[in-house]
Amino acid sequence: MDLDVVFLGTSGSTPTAQRAPAATLIRRGGDRVLVDCAEGTQRQLLRSSVGLPDLEDVFLTHFHADHYLGLPGMLKTFSLRGREVPIAIHGPPGLRELFGDLRRLMGRVGFEIRLHELRPGDLVERDGYSVRAIALDHGVSAVGWVLVEQERPGRFDEGAADALGVPFGPERGRLQQGEPVTLADGTTVTPGQLIGPPRPGRTIVLAGDTAPSEHVVAAAHGAELLVHEATFLDEERDRARETRHSTAGEAAAVALAAGVKLLALNHLSNRYFGSDVADEARAVFPATVVPRDFDLVEIPFAERGEPELRKGGAEGGRPVVSSGT
Repeated sequence: MDLDVVFLGTSGSTPTAQRAPAATLIRRGGDRVLVDCAEGTQRQLLRSSVGLPDLEDVFLTHFHADHYLGLPGMLKTFSLRGREVPIAIHGPPGLRELFGDLRRLMGRVGFEIRLHELRPGDLVERDGYSVRAIALDHGVSAVGWVLVEQERPGRFDEGAADALGVPFGPERGRLQQGEPVTLADGTTVTPGQLIGPPRPGRTIVLAGDTAPSEHVVAAAHGAELLVHEATFLDEERDRARETRHSTAGEAAAVALAAGVKLLALNHLSNRYFGSDVADEARAVFPATVVPRDFDLVEIPFAERGEPELRKGGAEGGRPVVSSGT
């Protein structure tokens, strides 16, 4: 099952010539999950190799305009395209009040908009994975989102099956499905003899706007990918405190404490170069990348390798593997 994270908007607060404001797309198999939808998000999707998919789920982290202002236009575009299937919008408390205002901007649409206000600990169950809300420290009603895959069956030991005389064919299939089989000589072979312990699924944490938070550390423990804001550098740590944001070094400290495999920094201020943000973070947590718009991070299963940044991976053409900014 393919899993990746496409960075559609990596700027903080305002768009720049190179970076759009907050929007991140998770792709798992055929599912498309959008986290935040700043102004211009539908155009970012159209400019990318993804296109504008018929999203089923949008998750908002909070209700500052640089995280939701693109939603009315995108929903209106869906309606103009003749969409009929419902869409689910998830967010912290205050979501229904927000949509009371947004509906006046959108007018009528031809499909149902289902609003779900979630608090830390609430779960959204989907086929093969769940999305859980976690607490943040941003001074307003805000949640981060944690996508966790279900456990996978353990590995099937082909060598042990050969040694036990299990023939190739339906017998092995039934064992992999958890059923015992009886061989031609009367021997019964159970799944426990051939199948290892369940293997964990992958975990992605998208923290949204937040000061350094123990809630994020706990949620991201051992995660394959943590996407964390880095609005400031250490020289403006006091400003970060005032606004409940994080410095690059503080985000790296969260990743280090959580033991994640890869940290991706976003929500960058136009005051800084990406290389400066990366340098400050890597001094604390070397496995840090600073994606640009249309970069993506591929997340293979653990036995197949580590998460990797692919520069321009959502622009079309051949992506470039990089651990850089």
